[in-house]
Amino acid sequence: QVQLVESGGGLVQAGDSLRLSCTASGRTFSSYTMGWFRQAPGKEREFVATITWNDRTYYSASAKGRFTISRDNAKKLVYLQMNSLKPEDTAVYYCAARDFSGSYYFTGQDDYDYWGRGTQVTVSS
Repeated sequence: QVQLVESGGGLVQAGDSLRLSCTASGRTFSSYTMGWFRQAPGKEREFVATITWNDRTYYSASAKGRFTISRDNAKKLVYLQMNSLKPEDTAVYYCAARDFSGSYYFTGQDDYDYWGRGTQVTVSS
C-alpha cells in the first residue's frame, strides 16, 4: 500500500511560481510511476504530468514548458514546480501513484492505483 500526502498549495498571483510536494509511504516508492492531476471547480480531473521510475517525464500541453515534475527517491518525494502561473491553473492538485517500473507514460485517472487528498492552488489575476 502507498499513502500520498500533498503540500505546498496556496494563493498566488498570476506570473508567480509555486512548488508542490507529495510525500509517499511504502517501501517500493522508487519503482512507482508518479503523476500529478488537477481538478478545477465544475470540471473533470485532468492529467498534468507524470514521471517514471527512471525519471522520464511527460506533460500535458498546458503544463509543458511551465511545469516540471521531479522525484527524490531517497526522501520518497515527488515535486511539481509550477512557473508562470495563470488564473486557469487554479484547481485542486492531486498526486497519484502506479506500481509500474517501465517506460510508459500514464495519463488517465484509471491508470493510477493510489491518490492523495489534494492541495488547493489558487492563482489570482
